[in-house]
Amino acid sequence: MSRGVDLWVCPNGPLLVRGDIGVRTGDGEVHRTERPVSAVCRCGKSASLPWCDGTHQLIRFRDEGESHD
Repeated sequence: MSRGVDLWVCPNGPLLVRGDIGVRTGDGEVHRTERPVSAVCRCGKSASLPWCDGTHQLIRFRDEGESHD
């Protein structure tokens, strides 16, 4: 029986995913994780892509459409 996957978008940060997932990168490689919650990079600058390593904070990543006060 497969379990569902829950997804949260962190403002100006990663996607948090709960569940047994695989992330397929642009070159077709699949990265699997069995962690209870995984953080998937959205800024594209993580040293451990496709996983988030916190670089979004250093580069001040901002969501498109968000206010940039």
